[in-house]
Amino acid sequence: MENYFNYFTEIEEGFQRCRGTRTLLSPLDWALIEAWKEAGVPLEAVLLGIERSFEKFKKRPKGLQKVNSLAYCSQLVLKAAEELAAGGGAGPGASAQEKAPPAPFEAGEIPKYLARNVEALEGAARRAREQGVQVLAEDLASVAASLGESAGSVNGNAPGNLEVLERRMTALEEKLTASLQRAADVELLTRLRGDVERGIAPYRRKMSAAQVESLERQLLKKRLFEHYGVPRLSLFYL
Repeated sequence: MENYFNYFTEIEEGFQRCRGTRTLLSPLDWALIEAWKEAGVPLEAVLLGIERSFEKFKKRPKGLQKVNSLAYCSQLVLKAAEELAAGGGAGPGASAQEKAPPAPFEAGEIPKYLARNVEALEGAARRAREQGVQVLAEDLASVAASLGESAGSVNGNAPGNLEVLERRMTALEEKLTASLQRAADVELLTRLRGDVERGIAPYRRKMSAAQVESLERQLLKKRLFEHYGVPRLSLFYL
């Protein structure tokens, strides 16, 4: 799984490199990257799709408008992914991912990250208990305990070990997502879904229905985690 843990960073740097600025990505951009990751879109395809999108943009009549979102690149990213899946490779310009370091994290970095997340989850559990949301408090405390066990069993930066740990983090995140959705009342979900819809609206025509659905799911998940003060657990957020 070459560059597995560089997915977010490589895409951010690739977009900034093509745009020619160090523009910070928006929450929508990060959610779109996560949607690509969840869908299994190879890093190679994303980087090539971004490059092709900017090449296409440069051929347009000159104007003041710039490419301000990764959503502009979504169609050509999917096209590059289809080409790669067909066995033809993603073509020229896709070599950026070959520079992955041997170890994606420094020694001791992962245990510290897991410990911080355990502390954050325990804090969220206390808040839920104080607010009388007992079921959510129990779920948060349970995930914190599982995460603490994982922190105690981390053994080096070997790719196999990290992949096993990442699968466990993904499973715990899925459990948290289900718990937060159950705990959220109708008013909160309605408000968050409205925020998500407004954020996506300008980019809908640039994405397929499947992409829009995935992006909506990722953004809603992000808003729920933020609302309840719950950390993301994936090693991608380290």
